[in-house]
Amino acid sequence: MFNLTPTELERYRRQIMLPGFGEESQQRLKAARVLVTGVGGLGGTAALYLAVAGIGKLILVRGGELRLDDMNRQILMTHNWVGKPRVFQAMETLRAINPDVEIEAICEYVTSENVDRLVQSVDIALDCAHNFAERDRLNAACVRWKKPMVEAAMNNMEAYLTTIVPGQTPCLSCIFPEKPEWNRRGFGVIGAVSGTLACLTALEAIKLLTGIGQPLLSQLLTMDLNQLEFAKRRPYHDPNCPVCGRVSQESERSAPKQKNPRANALTFTK
Repeated sequence: MFNLTPTELERYRRQIMLPGFGEESQQRLKAARVLVTGVGGLGGTAALYLAVAGIGKLILVRGGELRLDDMNRQILMTHNWVGKPRVFQAMETLRAINPDVEIEAICEYVTSENVDRLVQSVDIALDCAHNFAERDRLNAACVRWKKPMVEAAMNNMEAYLTTIVPGQTPCLSCIFPEKPEWNRRGFGVIGAVSGTLACLTALEAIKLLTGIGQPLLSQLLTMDLNQLEFAKRRPYHDPNCPVCGRVSQESERSAPKQKNPRANALTFTK
């Protein structure tokens, strides 16, 4: 486990005070390597809250330049960065906020060529990409390498969130076997909506990494933020899913009974 410096003990003192959290959970966060795809109003805000929580390393992945119409929700950006690669500005902002966190910025979209390398290098992935092609690639790679993934998406004033653990929960292909039509510039967005979802996304990652609380395992949280209506749904776990079916069957045969109160927490090696 990674030791905490005096500066880190003071910086994170208020969350270390939480019942059931303590220095052990903070050490788990320091040991964690997290991939964030998208790095927009959703991914960028989630990355911010992971950085201030003390994640050890964040890998930010997003191609393309910052647009002016991104600026109503891009809290890591400044106006003078419009027209430049957003992922590098995100890295600079996060480093300025918390210099104890290692940040790596990759100005690429998630592709079949880079996805396995990205997923293998981390402990958990946050899926905040702007299209289902990238989301499907990340989902398949996370299943392939048995890495958990927090899946979050929004459309207008609606959003959904779930945590995917390969072999244990439905994967994205189970939940959405047929992909909805989704034009990333075809719907309106209020920054506070993406920010609300982003905070919950970061919290899911923290819960899974530390074992505190109860992550959304095999549950899909749906949100209608127009009416402030929240619901938990049980998505179908397809035993014959072409992406996760084999992994789920193998895990079911070999899974031991867990009684550890931190059984949901991930473990790390140096």
